[in-house]
Amino acid sequence: MDATTLRSLQAPLKDTYKATPEQAMITLKARGELDEAHIACKVETGRALAIAGLHPATGGSGLELCSGDMLLEALVACAGVTLKAVATALGITLRKGIVRAEGDLDFRGTLGVDRDAPVGFRAIRLNFDLDTDATDEQTATLLKLTERYCVVFQTINTKPELSVAINRD
Repeated sequence: MDATTLRSLQAPLKDTYKATPEQAMITLKARGELDEAHIACKVETGRALAIAGLHPATGGSGLELCSGDMLLEALVACAGVTLKAVATALGITLRKGIVRAEGDLDFRGTLGVDRDAPVGFRAIRLNFDLDTDATDEQTATLLKLTERYCVVFQTINTKPELSVAINRD
């Protein structure tokens, strides 16, 4: 896809969202079902069933997906798509690109071993290895706009309003 095609696809959406901002509000949903026999949750991805379980550092077998890994994978996916869209819009040719995310966890927190140890990632690093002839200024703009428009990055970075509830059958 080139910049002209991308703009032609997005222009009517942008016009609609400017004229009627409420149409830009979309609710994305995810659903999972608790596994009856294992400490696992079956997550419907829209393409396949992903079974998430405990990480081996918390007693898991390693056969199921780790939700922490899935969070990093979602970040890589979103950042990669965003970077590619921004590069396309700016006319920056990317011959090859690798997107990597790493996150540091202290499992003492999630296992309740140390109440002072945080539950969750202490640090997340997102890196792009790009094969491009873009100038340093262009790659700086590419990075800045990717960070700005990546939904998963901005969600992690700005912490949305969260709520939790239990509903009984």
